[in-house]
Amino acid sequence: MEHTAPPFFKRGPSLFARLSFFSLLSLVLLYSDARFHYMEQMRRAIAVVLHPLQRLADFPGEVGERVSDFFVTQSSLRRENERLRHENFVNSGLLQTQQALLAENEHLRALLQMRARIERGSLAAEILYSARDPFVRKVVLDKGSSAGVRQGAAVIDSKGLIGQVHRVFPWASEVSLITDRDQAIPVQIVRNGLRAVVFGLGYDGALELRFMPLNADIHNGDLLVTSGIDGTYPPGLPVATVANIEHNAAYPFARITCTPASGVGSHRQALVLGKGEALPDRPPPAEAPKLRKTKPARAQ
Repeated sequence: MEHTAPPFFKRGPSLFARLSFFSLLSLVLLYSDARFHYMEQMRRAIAVVLHPLQRLADFPGEVGERVSDFFVTQSSLRRENERLRHENFVNSGLLQTQQALLAENEHLRALLQMRARIERGSLAAEILYSARDPFVRKVVLDKGSSAGVRQGAAVIDSKGLIGQVHRVFPWASEVSLITDRDQAIPVQIVRNGLRAVVFGLGYDGALELRFMPLNADIHNGDLLVTSGIDGTYPPGLPVATVANIEHNAAYPFARITCTPASGVGSHRQALVLGKGEALPDRPPPAEAPKLRKTKPARAQ
């Protein structure tokens, strides 16, 4: 009776079958996540597990920055102190004037019986790192849902609007910058009050003001601020400055390029604004009147 030795390597499905199976599984998971958001809880759990590893990977850079800050010379600190004293002196006078204007504004709103603006709280956060995908403009903050950050909150710096909280994790949050392609911000021109929408172009340093007619009253240097009509961004936040206007009679709209007012890619600190007053629900659309059907006249 002959006995054959077992195969040295156990062969399973072929490589092509494995590739086809895992490719199909990936497509099904991508579709289910985009359609039904089944993977959101798993993504949050993975983010919780990887958060210590991400902080550990970022630790050498933080140590290097702290060491470099420690060896700042005494002369530079003295010059910085003098500059801050001068700015404090100038800002104190401006603050007194602003307080008088705020009191006058409240008095006028009370006379006109207008709704008072709701003051939003803010939360200081630090930018940990940028997103790994080079085709999106996103950053990650060191504050999450445990600190009170909510999805959709506006994020600002000392100069203006940075972006909007796109995704929230327990100890971190992802922010879509205003230069991201998927960002659209309702704005208003300070000079004449004209409302428009500014869009991101996918790279830092430029925004685009779209769907403006050729005869629109827009000039280079106009400041764009948030209009506040969508309820997401409070009104009056600086967004961008008009940098270039191109008129072409072949197109119905002008091509307007803007420069962001905030330090989108330069600062490490940011403020996450709190939730404002909820807007009332939109009125239901009016039903179109039903046309009465007329019977055709009979031939005599």
